[in-house]
Formats: sequence, structure tokens, C-alpha cells
Amino acid sequence: MYAIIRAGGKQSKVREGDVIDVERMRVTDGTVTFTPLLVVGDDGTVISDREALGNATVTAEVLGEHRGEKIEVFKYKPKTGYRRHQGHRQTYTTLRVTGITGAASKKASTSKADGADAGAETEPVSGGEPVADTVENSEEG
Repeated sequence: MYAIIRAGGKQSKVREGDVIDVERMRVTDGTVTFTPLLVVGDDGTVISDREALGNATVTAEVLGEHRGEKIEVFKYKPKTGYRRHQGHRQTYTTLRVTGITGAASKKASTSKADGADAGAETEPVSGGEPVADTVENSEEG
């Protein structure tokens, strides 16, 4: 089973036991929970319904923080002597996914949807006068 989570403005595909780096999270305790955007089961069933995903959670354990590679920014304009040099190192939080829980089965959500579609097909379509006749009658009156 795997899930897709959003952390730090980016999406990550995670399984139980995965170790991932996300942008820095200021957490006080050692666990973090996420609401998944999508859950795929071992048998290939996909759960993307908001109501079912509202009950699902992905829990992760915080392993620590580290800094990424240095990015150098250099601006240069020829013949003017304009040179600017700047560096940046992003701080990342390392997480280990400990569990994916609470995802409802797809059968419950599809039976509800099938019932709604069947009801819509059996209802008769109301027929009325053509729109042009209705407009003409309203102008005469």
C-alpha cells in the first residue's frame, strides 16, 4: 500500500518504512501526521474520494534535520561592472513513515455512487413546451 502526501508545498509518494526528506518542519514532538491526497492498496484499488481520505492518516517519525547542498546565485551584466554573488542552503527534515491507516474500502463508496446513478436513469425526463413557444406566449400577454 502506498499514499501520496503533500509536505512543504511538494507531493511525495510514500510507503510504510520509507525515509524521505521534506522542507523544514518545526515540530516539537517526534511524530507527524499527514492527510493523504491519494491511497493505493496492495490489490491495486485506488481511493481518491475526499470523504474516505478524510479518515485516512499517514504517520511519520521525525529522524532529524540537515542542510542541503549549497546553491550559488551569480548575477552578471557585461561592460558595467555589475556582479552579485549569493549562496543558499535549504534546511530539510528527515522523516520515516511508520504507518498508513484509516483508508475506507472502495466498495462502500462505489455502491453509493452506483445507487445514485441508477436512480437518475429511472426517473422520467420532464417534457414541456418548447422554449420558443413559451417566449411567444409571454410576449403576447
